[in-house]
Amino acid sequence: MEVQVSQAIDAIISGCWNGLSESQQASVNPKDLHQSVLAAFEGEPDFLLKLKKLDEVMDEYPFADSIREVLVDILFIHFFSTDAQRLEEDYLDSDEWENIEDETIERGTELLNLFLYLKECKEEDDEPELSHFLKEFLLIDEDEFQDEYEIYEQVIANQILVEAETSEIARVYKLIPEDDDVKPVFYPLMTFFANLIIDEAEFNEYLKHSENKPYDAATLAGIYAYYHGTAIFPKTFLNCIQK
Repeated sequence: MEVQVSQAIDAIISGCWNGLSESQQASVNPKDLHQSVLAAFEGEPDFLLKLKKLDEVMDEYPFADSIREVLVDILFIHFFSTDAQRLEEDYLDSDEWENIEDETIERGTELLNLFLYLKECKEEDDEPELSHFLKEFLLIDEDEFQDEYEIYEQVIANQILVEAETSEIARVYKLIPEDDDVKPVFYPLMTFFANLIIDEAEFNEYLKHSENKPYDAATLAGIYAYYHGTAIFPKTFLNCIQK
């Protein structure tokens, strides 16, 4: 497993737990969840089997259900970066993978595109930038990618938020219709591009304006961990999953 992937898993589960109230924290076991998720990612490179195992794990931990699809995003990343390399050449262009894509079309979140973009940035030693993500990675200006334009329309219309305070990003997020595809990822995505590095005070400010603290803490922590690693977090942040 790539270090980026394992650290993203660490941060997503830790973020979820840190976003819970103290009474909720006392009644759940993030260490067991963490170990079970890691185990679901291991084994033979069979994506559907791993997805089934991950779902079985998440079914056992209702407190973390909000992060299920974000972990599915990371499972896709793990498959692309590790498992697919163990299969036949050009497996991701095969009919078998096309069928898997069709079967899992409703799984994951729009953060998958961000993780793929950050992977590319790391490989090419580029600094992430929102306009670059939209125009050069999602290709929103190209006629054949107008589906992406429609999905990310709220992000496109609010690019100025990369210069705004967290409270303003949260305010705009709350105005987005509930049925908008990008709404679940808008707040962490825009916060990341507005602050490519974040300190504890800024992370707490982000959580202060959150309407779903376990989910928002998990998603933003996962993004930062995938790009920067978990060393950017206070040591206490990851304590909940340490043996």
